[in-house]
Amino acid sequence: MSYKPTYKAANTVSAKIEQHFVKLHANAAAQGELDLATQPNRKIIEALIDVAFWSSLRKEEGHSPRISIAFLPPSQTSKPLKFAKPLQLNANTITKVAPGVERSGIHLGVWEEDGELYIWGTTLNIPNFCFVVDVSEPGLIVIKHRRIYGIGKYTNVAVLKGEQIRIVDDTSCSNRDCPPILKALLDLTVLASWNDPINILIQFSVSMRSHGRGGALLIVPKNDTKWQESIIHPIQYLVEPPFCGLSNLAKQGGNQTEIFSQGALRREVEHLAGLTAVDGATIINEDFDLIAFGAKIGRAKGKPTVEQIAFSEPIVGGEDAILYPGQLGGTRHFSVAQFVNDQPQAIGLVASQDGHFTIFSWSKQQNMVMAHRIETLLL
Repeated sequence: MSYKPTYKAANTVSAKIEQHFVKLHANAAAQGELDLATQPNRKIIEALIDVAFWSSLRKEEGHSPRISIAFLPPSQTSKPLKFAKPLQLNANTITKVAPGVERSGIHLGVWEEDGELYIWGTTLNIPNFCFVVDVSEPGLIVIKHRRIYGIGKYTNVAVLKGEQIRIVDDTSCSNRDCPPILKALLDLTVLASWNDPINILIQFSVSMRSHGRGGALLIVPKNDTKWQESIIHPIQYLVEPPFCGLSNLAKQGGNQTEIFSQGALRREVEHLAGLTAVDGATIINEDFDLIAFGAKIGRAKGKPTVEQIAFSEPIVGGEDAILYPGQLGGTRHFSVAQFVNDQPQAIGLVASQDGHFTIFSWSKQQNMVMAHRIETLLL
């Protein structure tokens, strides 16, 4: 291969990512899955990460590239947009073409022929476990793959930020209590449909994080009013009756026109996730009925102040820790931890202005609130 990578982190991580995809494909093949993308080898992985990284540091007419590169031949996609003449794979080429392919869901198709990598065109459809390198900001590279049934957010494998390498540990839930949303992000569970409740929560999390203002979401049991004991009254932005725009879409059957329904679902998610930017917490129930936003959390009468939190992050080398609430974040983190401590059937999601994202849930194993930091999985 004539392309010579120079980004050190790409060389460091490529062998580990290669082994991840080897294991992934072997397990899928053993289960009888047929529509699997071609596996990239270590050299290809290194080259694609390298060219994505150097492209991300360039600018075209004042804008940094936002690109998604997928490794597959045109024959593995249903409707390829093919260039008459393949383009050479390098940072200059990608920077020039990036403005035309930066919208969500569009991939630059890259393939290898006679030992050389080239860009053959673009595609909206990629096969199961297709290797994807994504760039959304300068110096930030996310390696991911399409889920086995193509439903929901792609599964992240590793995140590189300059020389910092974070490899996702898909075994991190094996010895601890993990909420369903974390298991789904680690690709440990299968999302049944576009309006699977966990898929909706993942979209909600991504949207919360993207507005950049920070926010808190509380998910409380349906037909249970105990959560009100942990909220300061009166609630300034109480919704009566509860708004059911998102919950109605979540209840739809499979007979609906999926393209229309998925678009409607995205709009409703954006609608409600935007409310989390208002100071205070947004409250929904398990059916996604909106109950309130801008709500102030207070310790329930008779409940102890939360003093310690079990912390984990699903990355290789990430160690569990017992933290004081103040070590994890500011007032928003402390108040949501206190809420889950008072209401162990509830789940809390917290987005920080700095990009961190944390799930708070009650751990029966440890008999305390657990904080799972998951922004590595949401990029």
